[in-house]
Amino acid sequence: MAFPRGVVIRWGNVLTDRNGVPFPPIRRLGPGDLSRCVALSADRGWSPERAKWAFLLAEAEAFGVDAPDGGLACAVVLARYGPDLASAGMMLVAARYGRRGLGRALMEHLLAEAGDATVTLFATDLGRPLYEKLGFRTIRRNVTFVGTFRPEPGRPAARPATRPAAAADMAAILDVDKAAFGADRSRLLLRLPAFAERLRVLESGQAITGYAAAWRNEAVTVIGPVVAPDPAAARRLIADLAGQARGQVRLDVDPDRPGLPGWAAARGLRPVSRNAVMAYGDWRPRGDPRRLFTPISVALS
Repeated sequence: MAFPRGVVIRWGNVLTDRNGVPFPPIRRLGPGDLSRCVALSADRGWSPERAKWAFLLAEAEAFGVDAPDGGLACAVVLARYGPDLASAGMMLVAARYGRRGLGRALMEHLLAEAGDATVTLFATDLGRPLYEKLGFRTIRRNVTFVGTFRPEPGRPAARPATRPAAAADMAAILDVDKAAFGADRSRLLLRLPAFAERLRVLESGQAITGYAAAWRNEAVTVIGPVVAPDPAAARRLIADLAGQARGQVRLDVDPDRPGLPGWAAARGLRPVSRNAVMAYGDWRPRGDPRRLFTPISVALS
Protein backbone atom coordinates (compact mmCIF):
# COMPACT_ATOMS: atom_id res chain seq x y z
CA MET A 1 0.00 0.00 0.00
CA ALA A 2 1.50 3.34 -1.05
CA PHE A 3 1.12 6.55 0.92
CA PRO A 4 1.55 10.07 -0.50
CA ARG A 5 4.25 12.45 0.65
CA GLY A 6 3.69 14.05 4.02
CA VAL A 7 1.35 11.43 5.47
CA VAL A 8 2.43 10.28 8.95
CA ILE A 9 1.56 6.63 9.47
CA ARG A 10 0.25 5.66 12.91
CA TRP A 11 -1.04 2.63 14.73
CA GLY A 12 -4.66 3.70 15.08
CA ASN A 13 -4.71 7.47 15.48
CA VAL A 14 -1.44 7.95 17.37
CA LEU A 15 1.98 6.35 17.69
CA THR A 16 2.36 4.74 21.10
CA ASP A 17 4.86 2.63 22.98
CA ARG A 18 4.02 -0.93 24.02
CA ASN A 19 2.26 0.38 27.12
CA GLY A 20 0.01 2.65 25.09
CA VAL A 21 1.88 5.83 26.05
CA PRO A 22 1.80 8.27 23.09
CA PHE A 23 5.09 9.34 21.57
CA PRO A 24 5.83 13.08 21.40
CA PRO A 25 5.61 14.63 17.92
CA ILE A 26 8.56 14.50 15.53
CA ARG A 27 10.92 17.39 16.24
CA ARG A 28 14.05 18.98 14.79
CA LEU A 29 17.25 17.77 16.44
CA GLY A 30 20.29 19.96 17.03
CA PRO A 31 23.82 19.91 18.46
CA GLY A 32 22.35 19.63 21.96
CA ASP A 33 21.04 16.17 21.02
CA LEU A 34 24.49 14.75 20.31
CA SER A 35 24.60 12.48 23.36
CA ARG A 36 21.08 11.17 22.59
CA CYS A 37 22.05 10.38 18.98
CA VAL A 38 25.23 8.62 20.11
CA ALA A 39 23.20 6.55 22.59
CA LEU A 40 20.71 5.65 19.85
CA SER A 41 23.55 4.38 17.65
CA ALA A 42 24.87 2.28 20.52
CA ASP A 43 21.37 0.94 21.18
CA ARG A 44 21.30 -0.54 17.66
CA GLY A 45 24.80 -1.95 17.91
CA TRP A 46 26.33 0.72 15.70
CA SER A 47 29.59 2.45 16.45
CA PRO A 48 28.84 5.63 18.47
CA GLU A 49 30.12 7.78 15.59
CA ARG A 50 30.28 10.88 17.76
CA ALA A 51 32.30 12.98 15.28
CA LYS A 52 29.98 12.16 12.39
CA TRP A 53 26.86 12.87 14.43
CA ALA A 54 28.30 16.23 15.53
CA PHE A 55 29.02 17.11 11.90
CA LEU A 56 25.54 16.11 10.72
CA LEU A 57 23.69 17.83 13.56
CA ALA A 58 25.52 21.07 12.80
CA GLU A 59 25.41 21.05 8.99
CA ALA A 60 22.32 19.02 8.00
CA GLU A 61 18.72 18.73 9.21
CA ALA A 62 18.07 15.98 11.74
CA PHE A 63 14.66 14.87 12.95
CA GLY A 64 13.68 12.55 15.76
CA VAL A 65 11.10 11.43 18.28
CA ASP A 66 11.76 11.52 22.02
CA ALA A 67 11.19 8.21 23.79
CA PRO A 68 8.62 8.20 26.62
CA ASP A 69 11.21 6.49 28.83
CA GLY A 70 14.03 8.88 27.96
CA GLY A 71 16.49 9.38 25.12
CA LEU A 72 15.49 9.14 21.46
CA ALA A 73 13.09 6.59 20.04
CA CYS A 74 14.27 7.27 16.48
CA ALA A 75 16.25 9.71 14.34
CA VAL A 76 17.04 10.50 10.70
CA VAL A 77 19.13 13.11 8.85
CA LEU A 78 18.21 15.12 5.75
CA ALA A 79 20.98 16.87 3.78
CA ARG A 80 20.07 19.30 1.01
CA TYR A 81 22.09 19.90 -2.16
CA GLY A 82 20.28 22.86 -3.66
CA PRO A 83 16.52 22.95 -4.32
CA ASP A 84 16.03 19.68 -6.20
CA LEU A 85 18.34 17.08 -4.62
CA ALA A 86 18.74 15.80 -1.06
CA SER A 87 19.85 12.71 0.83
CA ALA A 88 18.60 10.77 3.83
CA GLY A 89 20.83 8.97 6.29
CA MET A 90 21.32 7.71 9.84
CA MET A 91 17.76 6.34 9.97
CA LEU A 92 17.62 4.58 13.34
CA VAL A 93 14.82 3.28 15.56
CA ALA A 94 15.63 2.15 19.09
CA ALA A 95 15.44 -1.63 19.37
CA ARG A 96 12.72 -1.50 22.02
CA TYR A 97 10.48 0.55 19.72
CA GLY A 98 10.86 -1.45 16.53
CA ARG A 99 7.84 -2.45 14.42
CA ARG A 100 5.60 0.28 15.78
CA GLY A 101 5.48 2.50 12.70
CA LEU A 102 8.11 4.97 13.91
CA GLY A 103 10.54 4.41 11.03
CA ARG A 104 7.85 4.89 8.43
CA ALA A 105 6.44 7.97 10.16
CA LEU A 106 9.90 9.50 10.34
CA MET A 107 10.68 8.82 6.68
CA GLU A 108 7.32 10.26 5.60
CA HIS A 109 8.17 13.37 7.62
CA LEU A 110 11.58 13.63 5.95
CA LEU A 111 10.05 13.29 2.48
CA ALA A 112 7.53 16.00 3.29
CA GLU A 113 10.36 18.28 4.46
CA ALA A 114 12.30 17.55 1.26
CA GLY A 115 9.37 18.84 -0.81
CA ASP A 116 9.86 18.24 -4.53
CA ALA A 117 13.55 17.34 -4.21
CA THR A 118 14.73 13.91 -5.29
CA VAL A 119 15.98 12.05 -2.18
CA THR A 120 18.72 9.42 -2.27
CA LEU A 121 19.98 7.08 0.45
CA PHE A 122 22.11 4.02 1.17
CA ALA A 123 19.83 1.15 2.22
CA THR A 124 20.79 -1.92 4.21
CA ASP A 125 18.99 -5.19 3.54
CA LEU A 126 17.01 -4.56 6.72
CA GLY A 127 15.83 -1.10 5.70
CA ARG A 128 15.31 -1.71 2.00
CA PRO A 129 11.75 -3.18 2.21
CA LEU A 130 10.50 -0.05 4.01
CA TYR A 131 12.08 2.26 1.46
CA GLU A 132 10.63 0.27 -1.41
CA LYS A 133 7.14 0.57 0.13
CA LEU A 134 7.63 4.32 0.31
CA GLY A 135 8.48 4.51 -3.38
CA PHE A 136 12.30 4.42 -3.41
CA ARG A 137 13.98 2.44 -6.18
CA THR A 138 17.51 1.09 -6.51
CA ILE A 139 19.79 3.08 -8.80
CA ARG A 140 23.13 1.38 -8.08
CA ARG A 141 25.04 -0.75 -5.56
CA ASN A 142 27.64 0.05 -2.93
CA VAL A 143 30.25 -2.15 -1.25
CA THR A 144 32.16 -1.13 1.87
CA PHE A 145 35.82 -2.19 1.95
CA VAL A 146 37.70 -2.09 5.26
CA GLY A 147 41.20 -3.15 6.23
CA THR A 148 44.80 -2.12 6.78
CA PHE A 149 46.00 -0.42 3.63
CA ARG A 150 49.09 -1.90 1.96
CA PRO A 151 50.91 0.60 -0.29
CA GLU A 152 51.81 -0.54 -3.78
CA PRO A 153 55.38 -1.83 -4.04
CA GLY A 154 57.26 1.02 -5.68
CA ARG A 155 55.66 3.97 -7.45
CA PRO A 156 55.64 4.67 -11.18
CA ALA A 157 57.81 7.57 -12.25
CA ALA A 158 54.90 9.41 -13.87
CA ARG A 159 51.85 9.74 -11.70
CA PRO A 160 49.18 12.32 -10.91
CA ALA A 161 50.49 14.81 -8.37
CA THR A 162 48.61 15.37 -5.11
CA ARG A 163 49.35 17.75 -2.26
CA PRO A 164 47.72 18.91 0.99
CA ALA A 165 44.88 21.33 0.32
CA ALA A 166 45.29 24.97 1.35
CA ALA A 167 42.61 27.47 2.30
CA ALA A 168 43.05 29.16 -1.08
CA ASP A 169 42.07 25.88 -2.81
CA MET A 170 38.47 25.78 -1.50
CA ALA A 171 36.95 27.74 -4.37
CA ALA A 172 38.49 25.33 -6.89
CA ILE A 173 37.41 22.32 -4.80
CA LEU A 174 33.81 23.56 -4.79
CA ASP A 175 33.90 24.11 -8.56
CA VAL A 176 35.33 20.62 -9.21
CA ASP A 177 32.77 19.04 -6.90
CA LYS A 178 29.76 20.83 -8.39
CA ALA A 179 30.79 19.87 -11.91
CA ALA A 180 31.07 16.20 -10.90
CA PHE A 181 28.18 15.94 -8.43
CA GLY A 182 25.82 18.14 -10.41
CA ALA A 183 24.45 19.94 -7.35
CA ASP A 184 25.67 22.29 -4.64
CA ARG A 185 27.35 20.54 -1.67
CA SER A 186 29.21 23.65 -0.56
CA ARG A 187 27.59 23.84 2.91
CA LEU A 188 29.05 20.44 3.79
CA LEU A 189 32.31 20.80 1.91
CA LEU A 190 33.21 24.10 3.53
CA ARG A 191 33.34 22.17 6.82
CA LEU A 192 35.75 19.55 5.45
CA PRO A 193 38.99 21.34 6.42
CA ALA A 194 37.86 21.37 10.06
CA PHE A 195 36.11 17.98 10.04
CA ALA A 196 38.63 15.88 8.12
CA GLU A 197 42.04 14.84 9.38
CA ARG A 198 43.51 15.38 5.93
CA LEU A 199 42.35 16.98 2.69
CA ARG A 200 44.34 16.61 -0.52
CA VAL A 201 43.98 18.03 -4.02
CA LEU A 202 45.03 16.67 -7.39
CA GLU A 203 46.76 19.06 -9.76
CA SER A 204 47.11 18.91 -13.52
CA GLY A 205 49.32 21.71 -14.73
CA GLN A 206 48.22 24.71 -12.69
CA ALA A 207 44.60 23.53 -12.26
CA ILE A 208 43.01 21.48 -9.48
CA THR A 209 41.16 18.58 -11.10
CA GLY A 210 40.24 16.45 -8.08
CA TYR A 211 40.31 16.21 -4.32
CA ALA A 212 39.77 13.73 -1.49
CA ALA A 213 39.35 13.79 2.29
CA ALA A 214 40.16 11.36 5.10
CA TRP A 215 38.25 11.62 8.36
CA ARG A 216 38.22 9.59 11.52
CA ASN A 217 35.11 7.60 12.44
CA GLU A 218 35.96 5.96 15.76
CA ALA A 219 38.69 3.39 15.04
CA VAL A 220 38.45 3.60 11.22
CA THR A 221 39.66 6.25 8.77
CA VAL A 222 37.01 6.90 6.14
CA ILE A 223 38.29 8.15 2.79
CA GLY A 224 35.60 10.24 1.16
CA PRO A 225 34.61 12.09 -0.77
CA VAL A 226 36.93 11.21 -3.63
CA VAL A 227 36.39 13.24 -6.80
CA ALA A 228 38.86 12.71 -9.61
CA PRO A 229 39.05 12.78 -13.43
CA ASP A 230 39.72 9.03 -13.78
CA PRO A 231 40.35 5.86 -11.73
CA ALA A 232 44.14 6.27 -11.76
CA ALA A 233 43.83 9.73 -10.25
CA ALA A 234 41.34 8.46 -7.67
CA ARG A 235 43.73 5.67 -6.65
CA ARG A 236 46.56 8.18 -6.26
CA LEU A 237 44.49 10.40 -3.97
CA ILE A 238 43.32 7.42 -1.92
CA ALA A 239 46.83 5.95 -1.64
CA ASP A 240 48.32 9.26 -0.49
CA LEU A 241 45.64 9.59 2.21
CA ALA A 242 45.54 5.92 3.25
CA GLY A 243 49.31 5.80 3.58
CA GLN A 244 49.06 8.24 6.50
CA ALA A 245 46.05 6.60 8.17
CA ARG A 246 46.16 5.16 11.66
CA GLY A 247 44.80 1.61 11.74
CA GLN A 248 42.07 0.50 9.36
CA VAL A 249 40.81 2.33 6.29
CA ARG A 250 37.28 2.36 4.85
CA LEU A 251 36.23 2.90 1.23
CA ASP A 252 32.63 2.89 -0.07
CA VAL A 253 32.65 2.13 -3.79
CA ASP A 254 30.40 1.05 -6.62
CA PRO A 255 31.28 -2.61 -7.31
CA ASP A 256 30.04 -2.35 -10.89
CA ARG A 257 32.60 0.28 -11.84
CA PRO A 258 36.10 -0.90 -12.73
CA GLY A 259 39.11 0.79 -11.25
CA LEU A 260 38.66 0.66 -7.47
CA PRO A 261 37.10 -2.60 -6.14
CA GLY A 262 39.85 -4.93 -7.35
CA TRP A 263 42.55 -2.43 -6.47
CA ALA A 264 41.15 -2.01 -2.95
CA ALA A 265 41.20 -5.78 -2.44
CA ALA A 266 44.78 -5.97 -3.71
CA ARG A 267 45.75 -3.25 -1.23
CA GLY A 268 44.49 -5.30 1.75
CA LEU A 269 40.92 -4.02 2.09
CA ARG A 270 38.11 -6.58 2.19
CA PRO A 271 34.39 -6.22 1.46
CA VAL A 272 32.49 -6.16 4.75
CA SER A 273 28.99 -4.97 3.78
CA ARG A 274 26.79 -4.20 0.80
CA ASN A 275 24.08 -1.60 0.35
CA ALA A 276 21.63 -0.50 -2.29
CA VAL A 277 21.76 3.15 -3.29
CA MET A 278 18.12 4.18 -3.72
CA ALA A 279 16.27 7.24 -5.00
CA TYR A 280 12.83 8.71 -4.41
CA GLY A 281 11.34 11.06 -6.96
CA ASP A 282 12.59 12.22 -10.34
CA TRP A 283 16.01 10.60 -10.36
CA ARG A 284 18.32 11.40 -13.25
CA PRO A 285 22.12 11.43 -13.54
CA ARG A 286 23.56 14.84 -12.72
CA GLY A 287 26.98 16.34 -13.33
CA ASP A 288 29.58 13.77 -14.33
CA PRO A 289 29.13 10.61 -12.17
CA ARG A 290 32.25 9.07 -13.70
CA ARG A 291 34.28 11.48 -11.56
CA LEU A 292 32.61 10.50 -8.28
CA PHE A 293 34.43 7.58 -6.65
CA THR A 294 33.40 7.59 -2.98
CA PRO A 295 30.76 9.54 -1.01
CA ILE A 296 31.47 11.80 1.94
CA SER A 297 29.70 9.12 4.00
CA VAL A 298 26.92 6.59 3.49
CA ALA A 299 24.87 9.01 5.61
CA LEU A 300 25.27 11.55 2.78
CA SER A 301 24.66 9.78 -0.54
